[in-house]
Amino acid sequence: MAHLTRRRALTTLAAAVAATAAVPGYAQASERGRGPRPLLRAHAHNDYEHPRPLLDALDHRFASVEADIYLVEGRLLVAHDPVDLDPKRTLAALYLEPLAARVRANQGSVYRGYRTPLQLLVDIKTEGAATYLELDRQLRRHRHLFTTCTHGRVRTGAVTAVISGDRAAREPMERQQVRSAFYDGRLTDLGAAAPASFTPLISDNWANNFTWQGAGPIPAGEREKLRSLVSAAHREGRRVRFWATPDGPGPERDAVWGELLAAGVDHLNTDDLAGLEAFLDAHEK
Repeated sequence: MAHLTRRRALTTLAAAVAATAAVPGYAQASERGRGPRPLLRAHAHNDYEHPRPLLDALDHRFASVEADIYLVEGRLLVAHDPVDLDPKRTLAALYLEPLAARVRANQGSVYRGYRTPLQLLVDIKTEGAATYLELDRQLRRHRHLFTTCTHGRVRTGAVTAVISGDRAAREPMERQQVRSAFYDGRLTDLGAAAPASFTPLISDNWANNFTWQGAGPIPAGEREKLRSLVSAAHREGRRVRFWATPDGPGPERDAVWGELLAAGVDHLNTDDLAGLEAFLDAHEK
């Protein structure tokens, strides 16, 4: 009798646990030590122009941020145009040091409890080779923070730096056997010899490749082209991002974002952090 009573109690307990787990929000509440879920496809274009560079994007759960840099008297300054350069706005002060502090506080990750790395896309605005060499020196100061590549073998860190902008950065990067950064390719790099361990990201200008800007249905040929390009990149182990997509709030932007998601594009580009966050959350629901 005692045995039967104990078995009934265990059955009742198991049913209660299963019912509780089905309650919305229970899983999130029960995963102690885990912070807000990052939006893996959200990319903050011109991130440094927000009131709180990096921090605003992280508050909106973005998994990728972009910073333009200039090499000025040995310092890497963050700005979109030379007229906006400010010696206080360094890459280290706005991005590298805050990220290092956050990763320490979160025990090894940018988003507490999530191991997917944050992508830091660095767009070089001055001469590429010299600027990259200084950037490489600064990244190595925080070597524990970044994804690295050693003789073609990738070791994932809390942050993955990807170098874009002036193409002269490519040559010194290709000579390195040990790197703390990766290269941002173009659509012309699909099918090229460089492996995904060097060029994990393919970025290109939407307007240079597609005429559709979200008004009416996307032309069938352009939809097929988009999906074919994304599939080709994914077969090579590369991610895809387009810049210069429509970014003003409205149905056209939502239509383009919807087609990008349906095609499997990995990063949606925006300056409207709240707008993309709301779109992705609604799409997931």
